[in-house]
Amino acid sequence: MADSGAVPVEEASYPVSIHVQPSTEHRNRLTTAFRFFLALPHIILVGAPIASVASIGWGSDNGDWKISSGLGLVGAVAVFVAILAWFAILFTAKHPDGLWKLNAWYLRWRVKAIAYLTLLRDEYPPFGEGAYPLELELAKPPEPRDRATVLLRFFLALPHLFVLWFLGVVWSFTTALAWVIILFTGRYPDMLYGYALGVLSWTTRVEAYLLLLRDEYPPFTLRT
Repeated sequence: MADSGAVPVEEASYPVSIHVQPSTEHRNRLTTAFRFFLALPHIILVGAPIASVASIGWGSDNGDWKISSGLGLVGAVAVFVAILAWFAILFTAKHPDGLWKLNAWYLRWRVKAIAYLTLLRDEYPPFGEGAYPLELELAKPPEPRDRATVLLRFFLALPHLFVLWFLGVVWSFTTALAWVIILFTGRYPDMLYGYALGVLSWTTRVEAYLLLLRDEYPPFTLRT
């Protein structure tokens, strides 16, 4: 059996990471002012950050609305693909290559779109694959896969989801504050930028874990 995915991995060696050139000065005030509307096509397709999902879900009694708003249309497909992969791994200890690549493609697109929406970059993200000054490093895990942690994956991720809900709510406020500051100064404060990138990195590691893209248990850290 593979090494248990429930054992924490050192932050520096965790096999899911975001690489970005920080962009805090000389920001584009015009696109910042209309960022939500510019990012809306991406939000519909690949979803919004955790803080937005929490806000939508809090005021909605319709679970379908919450899922589609949080994950996007492509994200709903990614969840279905993860369910198929879950069964495949439990029966064969292997993750079908096509299923893994599809969800990795979705997550890479989602990270770029959220980075744009949350003002971490001004460049408009590509729809799907494409060059962008923020990249997600993600490799397919070795096989055989860890069936025990795959079986209990959602429950193992619950502590992360609980913490990230609160971090995400704070992130929504710091992003709103950064939006105002950028409009007036053209600059994204370093402290707020570092926090936003940290939450995005942590969230992305947990999403990769939930989508069964890796078996290693994500670290509890804002380090990128």
